Amino acid sequence: MIISGSASQVLAAELAAELDEPLASVEYDRFPDGELLASAPGVAEAETDRAIVVASTVSSDAHLELLQLQDAAREWGVSEVVTVLPYMGYARQDDAFESGHPVSARAVARAISPGADRVLTVNPHEESVCGFFEVPAEPLDAAGRLADPLPADLDDPVFLSPDEGALDIATAARDAYGRGAVDYFEKTRLSGTEVEMTPSDAAVSGRDVVVTDDIIATGSTMSEAVALLRERAAARVFVTCVHPMLAADAYAKLSRAGVEAIYGTDTIERPASEVSVAPVVADALR
Repeated sequence: MIISGSASQVLAAELAAELDEPLASVEYDRFPDGELLASAPGVAEAETDRAIVVASTVSSDAHLELLQLQDAAREWGVSEVVTVLPYMGYARQDDAFESGHPVSARAVARAISPGADRVLTVNPHEESVCGFFEVPAEPLDAAGRLADPLPADLDDPVFLSPDEGALDIATAARDAYGRGAVDYFEKTRLSGTEVEMTPSDAAVSGRDVVVTDDIIATGSTMSEAVALLRERAAARVFVTCVHPMLAADAYAKLSRAGVEAIYGTDTIERPASEVSVAPVVADALR
């Protein structure tokens, strides 16, 4: 039985089809005082010992929904609850970066753990966050899926990551595409909101470029990378990521920078979500 958080309904349906398992009916309500109620009356319709709760925690409300749906599954007497976090909110806050700061990734992992027997999360920013959970937790890699929506006619493509730390995503996308070079930008973080990009040594003049990353949040870093590529006479520039947060005016920023197309997966359901991670999640659940 697949139980979906409100932010992950498309992915939950795709996963149910991949696994040939039923999709529970779920209700999302809000009381007059603002409190939420996410319930899963559909669990009663299935004779199952395992419930798979699929919920990207893209907001505080989504976090609370997840906790409620986990508890609802337990209330129906399900013996195993697998929690799938297609996108794990707060995963980038994996350390106390200043005195007095919480380790937010640890805090949310501890909150989620009591309601789960197992946790799966897709391309967390740092895989080490899985160690914060008090139940077995596993990172899944969906980077290879990023090649699926790319045009088949890329001209001598170069797959670039915004920094060396994300080079594995560019490599996985290139390998799945079947051809092309791989390189990365040098990125120096000047503050919590300011990043300086230095062009890589890759020859991009006249070539199609695919810039990859795990997440695009505000689009500032990515649009700077695209602008640098345009200055170096790249042909078409495509942007693809696992988690298309695309907050505020990110889409507009990238479009102004000269992006040919923006692609993402359905870990965060946005207009750019061109490909599903359901096959990757399903493989881990079979």
